[in-house]
Amino acid sequence: MIKGQDIIVVGIQAWDIEIGSNCKNIATEFAKHNRVLYVNPPLDRATLKRDKKSEKVQKRLRVSRGEETGLVPIQENLWNLYPKTLTESINWIPIHGLFKRLNKRNARLFSNDILEAMEQLKFKNVLLFNDSSMFLGLHLKEFLNPKSYTYYMRDYLIKVPYWRKHGERIEPQVIQLADTVVNNSTLYAEYGAQYNPNSFMVGQGCDVSLFNDEQDTIKIPSEFENIPGPVIGYVGYLTSMRLDIDLLEYMAQKRNDWSIVLVGPEDEDFKNSTLHQMENVFFLGSKNASELPAYVKGFDVAMNPQVVNDWTIGNYPRKIDEYLAMGKPTLATWTKAMEMFQEHVYLGNSKEEYIQLAEKALAENSLELQQKRIAFAKSHTWENNVQAIYEAIKKSA
Repeated sequence: MIKGQDIIVVGIQAWDIEIGSNCKNIATEFAKHNRVLYVNPPLDRATLKRDKKSEKVQKRLRVSRGEETGLVPIQENLWNLYPKTLTESINWIPIHGLFKRLNKRNARLFSNDILEAMEQLKFKNVLLFNDSSMFLGLHLKEFLNPKSYTYYMRDYLIKVPYWRKHGERIEPQVIQLADTVVNNSTLYAEYGAQYNPNSFMVGQGCDVSLFNDEQDTIKIPSEFENIPGPVIGYVGYLTSMRLDIDLLEYMAQKRNDWSIVLVGPEDEDFKNSTLHQMENVFFLGSKNASELPAYVKGFDVAMNPQVVNDWTIGNYPRKIDEYLAMGKPTLATWTKAMEMFQEHVYLGNSKEEYIQLAEKALAENSLELQQKRIAFAKSHTWENNVQAIYEAIKKSA
């Protein structure tokens, strides 16, 4: 364990983001034994123009005008910094030389805000932890002069259009500059190792306390009373970018004695799919996060029918841990990232395999298997995840 250090955390998600964030969970865990400054991404000109009336942008403008402090205590040993500097939106620039110069300017201004906060907090010999901020991250080691620089990779961002344009060239440079590269999947660890030998797979943390039904206190929603079993179900955002609609249609057609239950908001592709015309497919709509364990409890088999593409092939789906924490037989698409689950999850490569594996999961489910799934999910705590990060940092020292 690393204790008594000053840690700077930067990334691509602000502390006031509405959704859950790996980086926030990691920073909170860091703060149990260290002093931590979590730095929001700086306000850029495009966001200012697009969202000027939003409270988030107004907050940053008040900070930039000196009307509010940008350094906000979150809890003991943890502070959040709202940078006061406005950075230029430069990703559209096609000329690499010009992008390079302006990017360095943005990074210098951003770093000056961080240095000012470090002085206020009397941070010294800092450990710098960068969650995927590849553009600004290219120069942070130079400007902040940290004791150690760790780059955290948890998504294949260079396959996303926004990041691809300059990221395919810049991210390998950031990885090379880092003292340590930590990744939440084997695929990303292998990618990082091409540029830095200190690239480690540290897994993923997940708070599964909400998905704890060991006392049998969670009640299955009444909607399931009119849904015949067995139920093969999914909870989460229903988007064709990540889920295989053709696979779901195939399962519903081939096994019309099964009920396919889908819980979550839909994108346009799902809304327009023929799944809505199938009698054994049930769309239960969007639910509050606190309700999801009850819906998972209603499944006989839980699934994550991912389509394999650049966005999903290395993705660590946290819902797998949530399914397993409920003891559910779990069916998922085989990807490199899912290899670590192969002893506890049924992994399929094709539509036909999905059918076969779902049948197998239904047939062999037992109390013993349920307990093993629960124990495995419980091992993926944020405490264990951060301990692995600490070990990676120490190995690179």
